[in-house]
Amino acid sequence: MTTTEIGAVPYDPYNLGRGQPDLSPGHGAGGPASKRVIVAYGFWIFLLSDIILFSAFFASYAVLSGQTAGGPSGREIFDLRNVGVETACLLLSSFTCGMSALAAGARNKPAFHAALLVTFALGAVFLTLELREFAGLVAAGNGPQRSAFLSAFFALVGCHGLHVTAGMLWLLTMIAQVFAKGFRADMLRRVLCFNLFWHALDIIWVAVFTVVYLLGAGP
Repeated sequence: MTTTEIGAVPYDPYNLGRGQPDLSPGHGAGGPASKRVIVAYGFWIFLLSDIILFSAFFASYAVLSGQTAGGPSGREIFDLRNVGVETACLLLSSFTCGMSALAAGARNKPAFHAALLVTFALGAVFLTLELREFAGLVAAGNGPQRSAFLSAFFALVGCHGLHVTAGMLWLLTMIAQVFAKGFRADMLRRVLCFNLFWHALDIIWVAVFTVVYLLGAGP
């Protein structure tokens, strides 16, 4: 076996000398991270970028919330009872989504599908109420073109609604994939990522409910 010297340690690129240290790049003391860890880390980066996007919308709304241009303010147009039902549906869907992750960990297909179907139904109720709110505002002449305040409101709340819609489509895909392929390792990684995404949407909605609706409807 031919080796070359790097300092005082013989370099063996193919690790033929079993008693000598392996200096080949790419592996730490514990070996490479598992694919589950890598996927979760990458998805967290995506979620952080999404949070930055919503932060920009929140900042715009904070600046423009008082710019009504003679139009209605939030206190005049917000229906807190309707928004309260929306919030309850979305928070309950977060619980059922978490139950789907537990069912996936237990390899329980019926419980997994039931939990995701309930999550989908609650998300559908949330979107229906939100669309009804938007339609009522537009019908009353309070669309996004009415004032800067309403433009910022529709942009922020509408962006969240689009994310919920995307999450519901992803949810249906998850149901179909687990039904066809079972709880393979890649399926469990996707379940993990979906749960992270859905819970992030719930956290963002709590911020929307507080900043936009509760503060906007106050004196």
